[in-house]
Amino acid sequence: MNLCIDRIHAWRALLAAPLAAGALVACTPAFKAGPLADEVRPSPNYGGRRVSLVVIHHTSNGSALPALRTLTNPLSEVSAHYLITREGRIVQLVEEGERAWHAGRSRWGSINDVNSASIGIELDNDGVEPYGEALMAALYRLLADLRARHQLTALAFVGHADVAPGRKVDPSALFPWRDMAQRGFGLWCDAPYPEPAAGFDVALGLQAIGYDLGAPDAAAWSFGLHYGGRLGGVAELDPAHVACVAAAARAAGAP
Repeated sequence: MNLCIDRIHAWRALLAAPLAAGALVACTPAFKAGPLADEVRPSPNYGGRRVSLVVIHHTSNGSALPALRTLTNPLSEVSAHYLITREGRIVQLVEEGERAWHAGRSRWGSINDVNSASIGIELDNDGVEPYGEALMAALYRLLADLRARHQLTALAFVGHADVAPGRKVDPSALFPWRDMAQRGFGLWCDAPYPEPAAGFDVALGLQAIGYDLGAPDAAAWSFGLHYGGRLGGVAELDPAHVACVAAAARAAGAP
């Protein structure tokens, strides 16, 4: 069945529909779906922008359907470009060229309006469970496609906690950032780390990676969540670890 969504009242019928395998919901002819989307569920919550980041979220739900209802509800004023289900289905909600409302108050490097520069991806995960094989396989396919089409650097792939330190914790400490980096989606350093240069400043190292230093200890905590090691403030971080990631960030180039 094809449903063309051109009025607000049509959302009620859309939200009542199950997230069934093989279901394809078409909206207006102008909607430009990504080539890997299994399904399209248009969200009204977006505005125009360009792409230089990909921000990973988790839904905090036990299934995809509650998240889908929220992300496509005009009253919620929250959305993302893609939702990936536990089964590995890629559901597109907003065109990539439009500004989805997923990151909120956030910053990464010189980008002080992350929504205007990013693609948001919601992962069907409750925040305390491991990320399943089918979901991650679909995510890797989608990220490879986004990287190629938008010419993204490794530093362009970040978590919600990275761009909103102290405010957000997704995609959780269980997210496989090391595996992501091995595929070119983000950065990683394994111990033992090279000794940093004399006088290396940990806070400035965090800033070189992209973290907002408005709250340095919150940025340090988000670094630990993403890159491993102790979760704490700037004083708890291993300077050699931060220096290693900062060097990798410089080599990768700005997103």
